[in-house]
Amino acid sequence: MKIYHKCAATLAATAALILAAPAAHAGTAAGEAAKLRQLDIMLMVSSLRCRFGDDNFQADYTRFADNHSARMATEFNTLQADYAAHLGATGANRALDRISVGMANQYGQGHPWLGCGELKAMTQHLAGTTDRSLLLTVADDVLGEAPRPAELAYNE
Repeated sequence: MKIYHKCAATLAATAALILAAPAAHAGTAAGEAAKLRQLDIMLMVSSLRCRFGDDNFQADYTRFADNHSARMATEFNTLQADYAAHLGATGANRALDRISVGMANQYGQGHPWLGCGELKAMTQHLAGTTDRSLLLTVADDVLGEAPRPAELAYNE
């Protein structure tokens, strides 16, 4: 158990250091790309987690992924270029892999405050939009530790 806690603490510290670079660039292309990458990973992992029962939204996530594949590839390339500028190509790939796995593990435990039904409705809505600014607004709304006090953008 001690090894698990030590590894978890090391992973958390590494992720915090790695995430600090894009976080410092909030509002920049790299910062926005990081938000959209996290939104995509959160939806993907949540769709797998919620695949049993009435709130299964894997088909909705597949539609989201298909409709936004070019956008997400562009966002990932932006993020990768930003990391490569700081860490080199190999370091960027390693860092982004670690971050992606960390996010997947985080959301594999469930979203901090949204249930499967809410995630399903949100994914259905986002699958049908082409509005990047809406995706960013929703990412701001749902990627935090607690809900924002205002109405969520995906409900508008």
